Amino acid sequence: MEKSKLDKLSPGLKKLIVQSNATATGILSDDIKKSSVPISRFAERVLLHCNGGSTMHAALWLKNHLHNGGKLVVTLAGALSSFEVGVLLAELIRKNKVHLISATAANHEESYYRYVAHSHYANIPRYTELTPEQESELRDAGFRRITDTFLPEEESVRIMEPHLVKMWQDAHKKNERYFPHEYFRRLFQEKMVKPDPHTNPSDSWVYAAFEKDIPIIIPGFEDSTMGNIFASYTYNGLHKNEKDIVIDGNVMKSGVEYFHLMYDWYMKESKKTPIAFLQLGGGIAADFPICVVPSLKHDFKLHGTVRDWAGFIEIGSSPMSYGSYSGAGGKEKITWDKLSPESYYQIIQSDVTVAFPWIAAVLLDF
Repeated sequence: MEKSKLDKLSPGLKKLIVQSNATATGILSDDIKKSSVPISRFAERVLLHCNGGSTMHAALWLKNHLHNGGKLVVTLAGALSSFEVGVLLAELIRKNKVHLISATAANHEESYYRYVAHSHYANIPRYTELTPEQESELRDAGFRRITDTFLPEEESVRIMEPHLVKMWQDAHKKNERYFPHEYFRRLFQEKMVKPDPHTNPSDSWVYAAFEKDIPIIIPGFEDSTMGNIFASYTYNGLHKNEKDIVIDGNVMKSGVEYFHLMYDWYMKESKKTPIAFLQLGGGIAADFPICVVPSLKHDFKLHGTVRDWAGFIEIGSSPMSYGSYSGAGGKEKITWDKLSPESYYQIIQSDVTVAFPWIAAVLLDF
């Protein structure tokens, strides 16, 4: 581009323009050199524009952030665990590139279901063509569809349910209380469940998180299959069968207590290092933990002593409309003090199952 054209622009606008001969790596710190591994080198060569370019820029920023000692929070929306996000996420955890995970309760439990029943899953690629009659036929045959994937309820949910119910009952008798993920982790700790013989246990992100003992946040536990089951065991109203077990719902620690955990974790970890935020999809899994920063600032009056999120990257396909959290951009979050104007942010308008593998590949030096 001719320098004379650039000189006509204001300094702020001029700064936003990148010359076509500049590579994605050239945009960032010199600490991160051009990759020498095949997939990352290919990504650096071809992911240059639009959402591909946004994906590559975000991946390189995260790589630089982690290279310089930063930490990373990853949030999981929807049913990404059923879609095998754990194959790459577990490896990122093992390589110490993820330091806290906030997941929908469905994502959390579905990673366990994949662990115990992987070979019982099935896919239906042309799911958009199903008729309501075919959907009811699938229902009656016991197929539980999540987009293109069938969750094997009998081989997963019903296998784990008795173990969890016994834990809840024991906690009730002993007047003990635990977080939802702590009950689930005991399935590994006490070897109550075994991996499907036809799966690779290392593909399970919850197993990797258990081995590394990294914190897990599960906001809205009741919004999941096992959360529904827990609600049924704690219900003591008009429709309860007299012979049914009733467990004190207080054995399960609450979402408020998860937020308390976030307060303590963030204040401790952010003293040492900046923390970045990678949001895979939208919803409560992301909005819950990102709010810890404005809450510490405004509710605890800790202005000036709380480190801002270093960066925010979101992969999602929700439109920015009608107050949707999932579609809200980084700039809107500045107005809520969730991000500062200095925080790096990147919105990648894409399917997580398409964009996240590229980011993971760059971070893992594939």
